Amino acid sequence: MTISVVIPTLNEAQNIRAALARLHHPAFGEILVGDGGSYDGTVAQAAPVAKVLTAPTGRARQMNVAAAAASGDALLFLHADTLLPPTAADDITAALADPQVVGGHFAARIEPDRGLLWLVGRMMSWRARLTGIATGDQAIFARRKVFETLGGFPDIPLMEDIAFSRRLKGAGRVAALRSCVVTSGRRWEQHGVARTIFLMWWLRMLFFVGVSPDRLKQWYADTR
Repeated sequence: MTISVVIPTLNEAQNIRAALARLHHPAFGEILVGDGGSYDGTVAQAAPVAKVLTAPTGRARQMNVAAAAASGDALLFLHADTLLPPTAADDITAALADPQVVGGHFAARIEPDRGLLWLVGRMMSWRARLTGIATGDQAIFARRKVFETLGGFPDIPLMEDIAFSRRLKGAGRVAALRSCVVTSGRRWEQHGVARTIFLMWWLRMLFFVGVSPDRLKQWYADTR
């Protein structure tokens, strides 16, 4: 099985090199970066090891553009500030050996892994395992044909990961891997851990009851 790694980027020069360094495995047949207009050197750092595609700014659009150029059996959607575990390729391959499994996600830890961020990471993993619905921080993966059948990520400015996870869950069995990715806690640290926890849960609840992602985006500022 070959895995195409899709990374959406927008001014991620401080993080992209570390993320790419975790992708030296034969199963990772190609790395595709969907860049939304970086001007900080992200593209120059990614270009030696990845195919960089220019896409309209917006995480869903960037991932869809890169995924459309992929040729692997499976797609792994990785945030530029998230580090995969050393066993990631083997874990995905093992999960998808079951033909009933259409995709899955990893457990997550947030760096620094202490205090409230320790709790956030555990709660994120527990919630995804219980519901089958993951966030993009958990490195969602899917069979490429399933991803294409589902129409990719919905073209919305926020909650595209949650919306796609719900669709993926409806398509078949979702694997909740126990191996952990490590994702940056920069959003929580910059805006305050408790405040960000409340905001994320509030936005997710509003999304589930039908509030438009365009409206929700007004309360969700990008962090770089």
